[in-house]
Amino acid sequence: MIKEYNTLKDLRNRYYRNEKDITSLLSEVDELTKNYDAELFELLNEEYAEVSKNFEDFEIKVLLSNDYDHSNALLEIHPGAGGTESQDWAEMLFRMYQRYAQNNGYGFEVIDYEEADEAGIKSCLVCIKGDMAYGYLKGESGVHRLVRISPFDASSRRHTSFASVEVLPEFNNEIDIEIRDEDLEVDTMRSSGAGGQHINKTDSAVRMKHIPTGLMAFSQSERSQILNREKCLSILKAKLYQKAIEDRENEKRALKGEQKKIEWGSQIRSYVFCPYTLVKDHRTNYEEGNVDKVMNGEISNFLFAYLKSQI
Repeated sequence: MIKEYNTLKDLRNRYYRNEKDITSLLSEVDELTKNYDAELFELLNEEYAEVSKNFEDFEIKVLLSNDYDHSNALLEIHPGAGGTESQDWAEMLFRMYQRYAQNNGYGFEVIDYEEADEAGIKSCLVCIKGDMAYGYLKGESGVHRLVRISPFDASSRRHTSFASVEVLPEFNNEIDIEIRDEDLEVDTMRSSGAGGQHINKTDSAVRMKHIPTGLMAFSQSERSQILNREKCLSILKAKLYQKAIEDRENEKRALKGEQKKIEWGSQIRSYVFCPYTLVKDHRTNYEEGNVDKVMNGEISNFLFAYLKSQI
């Protein structure tokens, strides 16, 4: 409740601060129209840019006032068909989100990371920790498409690769979703990969399946089986919550007669490295020509464009 109160208090304060700044700016513009001054004109341009930026920030904060927007984000990446090409692309996306987290002061915890045989990853699950992490990143869910000259092709031909990203809010005890023990299938195994002393020595890793829905969760990041079990339950809750939202949206689309294909061709964003460089979001038409900048985690403008499109 304290967190919600502080969020609402911050929104209110931002609203009144913007109102005051805009009123002041309009008054100064009115004065300028009566008595033009070149120096004042330059100062007003600078002030206008600052007021516009503050208003955009306020607009984003308002858009991030939905349920669980304040939560940490669970981000799952899976390569599409295409073997090594898609697996390498999935790892590139993993690094992009890792750098986004670093650039914005978020924590980045790897819960599951399965390396591919030749290059890239078979799948991964990470938790991006920080206030509003889920709110900012929720629009990243979908299929991401890569076009480039393949480093794995001896003929240097152009390849198209796909990877899917799923973003869920991380729940602790703030959501009431009942998961019955009899609906769970739980397997334990030894952890694998880089880690502390518990890695490969105890059966601490946990894989959990929710039998009625077939949803799966896996965790090996914690030091004990008990903690990994709790992590799996948290992930399953998030997936069940997301499934409930998707089912509700599908019902709405069915009532409206809308149909949306869920396939690799329905990508949300394309990353083109060759024959030109361009990253384009197909939902908002926002684009960025500097691919390296985007792959280094500078994706905030894409996130903001998506949020604004939801108004």
